[in-house]
Amino acid sequence: MTNTAYGHDLRSPRDELAESLRGASATPFWLDTQQQPAAIASLPSQTDLLIVGGGFCGLWTALMAKEREPQRDVVLIEAHRIAWAASGRNGGFLEASLTHGMENGERHFASELDAIERLAASNFEEFKQTLRRYNIDAELEEEGVLSVATEPHQVQELRLTGATVLEGRALATLTKSPVARAGVFTREDVGLVNPVKLARGLRDACLSLGVQIFENTRALGLENAGSTVGVTTPSGRINARRVALATNGFPSLLRRNVLRTVPIYDYVLVTEPLTDTQLDDIGWRGRYGITDLSRQFHYYRKTADNRILWGGYDAVYHRGRRIKPEYDQRPETFERLADHFFTTYPTLRGTHFTHAWGGMIDMSTKFVAFQGTALRGKVAYSSGYTGLGVGTTRFGASVMLDLLGGEQTARTALAFATTKPFPIPPEPIAYPTIQVMRRAIAKSDRNGGNDGLLIRTMQLFGIGFDS
Repeated sequence: MTNTAYGHDLRSPRDELAESLRGASATPFWLDTQQQPAAIASLPSQTDLLIVGGGFCGLWTALMAKEREPQRDVVLIEAHRIAWAASGRNGGFLEASLTHGMENGERHFASELDAIERLAASNFEEFKQTLRRYNIDAELEEEGVLSVATEPHQVQELRLTGATVLEGRALATLTKSPVARAGVFTREDVGLVNPVKLARGLRDACLSLGVQIFENTRALGLENAGSTVGVTTPSGRINARRVALATNGFPSLLRRNVLRTVPIYDYVLVTEPLTDTQLDDIGWRGRYGITDLSRQFHYYRKTADNRILWGGYDAVYHRGRRIKPEYDQRPETFERLADHFFTTYPTLRGTHFTHAWGGMIDMSTKFVAFQGTALRGKVAYSSGYTGLGVGTTRFGASVMLDLLGGEQTARTALAFATTKPFPIPPEPIAYPTIQVMRRAIAKSDRNGGNDGLLIRTMQLFGIGFDS
């Protein structure tokens, strides 16, 4: 059985694909359409709490630290600019789930799943309350997400879930794509945001509470300094009573975590603005997002000005765990994404893509984030969000603050929050291993979702599989 929806070979002529991508900006759409705030200078020599990393996780940690203890000195340092990395490059899909879906949660944390789901719902609601409290215009939309089956076996799997399965005319009210065979529409516990507006809104909220933020300030090293922890930067050393590491997929300052995640690159296209007629032709009238149900899946949504953001499918590991600016561009993946886009929406052939970029995801083998402490509780860390960090980073930040405060909470009581994923081996083993796994995922999609021996064996060790 083959993957009939997309196949392996390009279905569109290469010159047509090249023309659709000609002149596309390499800057992520979200970052390309908003003015960059001015950076702040003058690094202090000491603080109560130092946060390393200025993405969602670091910003949530800083904000909640000041909310919990307004008098606490909080400093955040970021190697580049706020929202420069994954926080400014993702698709903006917001989910309440902390476990990367119910199936993954049942596989790894079945005994705690009810408690996890309660905490997930609370975290999702508190996320939205924070936006309202600080007047953060993140372009939050809660119009739901349509999950579409593109293969016969996926239709059967949808019917077994007990959910309302949309087919025929019912499905056509949401999408007229020829590759969509059936779908399930979810309105609860999902949303869409403009990720850069979210990050910069959190930044402004942090600053309003007195957090000191220093961009273009890379953490070079970390060492125990008695009652404090010393973090060295090119601008000097900062001594902190407590340190929260929110570096995610970038190399960890803690040796114990070096093999816990691996940087996987995801790629995204954004079209020119579409007309109402074009959107009517494809049956996409609402503001909901769409994903498909393959392991190598696509995710797509509208921007505020009715462009379509189209990403996913390829999940690329570059040899050596390296993170380089040149990896943000991958023409062969852009062509594949463009081809799949025109396969999904043939009436949009000739549409031009204005933006094409890539970004790094911090993948862990359990597909969920993990937290922990080091240096006798003076350092906490959170990592491994595996592409689901828009909402779950708030939860991870809460766990870090609980751990640094030595608090027993409903969050820290869960093994889920602090269980470490199975490590990913170093090079030269990592690259061929990951390539073998990617081929196993693709084979499963082609074979009606039937997992081969490799996937079944790895799942026994708690290693997840997805794109």
